[in-house]
Amino acid sequence: MLAEYQITLPPQTLDNAGADAKPVLEKALAQVGVIPNMYARMVHLPGLLDTYLHGYAAFRGQSGFSTQEQEIIFLAISRENGCEYCVAAHSFIADKKSGVPPEVTDAMRDGRPIPNAKLQALAEFTRIMVASRGLPSSADAEAFLAAGHEDRHILGIVLAISVKTLSNYTNHLFHTPLDAMFESRRWKNTA
Repeated sequence: MLAEYQITLPPQTLDNAGADAKPVLEKALAQVGVIPNMYARMVHLPGLLDTYLHGYAAFRGQSGFSTQEQEIIFLAISRENGCEYCVAAHSFIADKKSGVPPEVTDAMRDGRPIPNAKLQALAEFTRIMVASRGLPSSADAEAFLAAGHEDRHILGIVLAISVKTLSNYTNHLFHTPLDAMFESRRWKNTA
């Protein structure tokens, strides 16, 4: 999903970034090892990328979810928001770094149920949280909790939604081109 309007600011790099943007790009490079196309665009407002990096690290370190569950959450949010860039990127990360079985990642990408009840409950509750703008029904929350999750996990999902909203919306507006490293997991929103 791409916005009708496209922001056309050129990507920022360590070589051409301004004094306020360069330290944020250096932080990104230190944190993830690369400066993806998304970061090179977000940094036009350094506080946007800095907030994203901080929230992303906090979610990864404090959410109480396993790395596999974290990818399920990020994929569910990005798919619900129609972010082609983030679905591709998190599919790649799920495959290569987080150990999510390809049948799980592919089911999520295709909008099919996940063949694992606890992960399916996580993906569905995350989707509901995005679609309802944080207003799940009691039945939705109870189904999530009955699958083995805790109230604290709901707050972790809220943090993930905030982080992915920053990136998903930025990618919609920039029409961010997919990095070559994510190309094998390119995804097209058909909704």
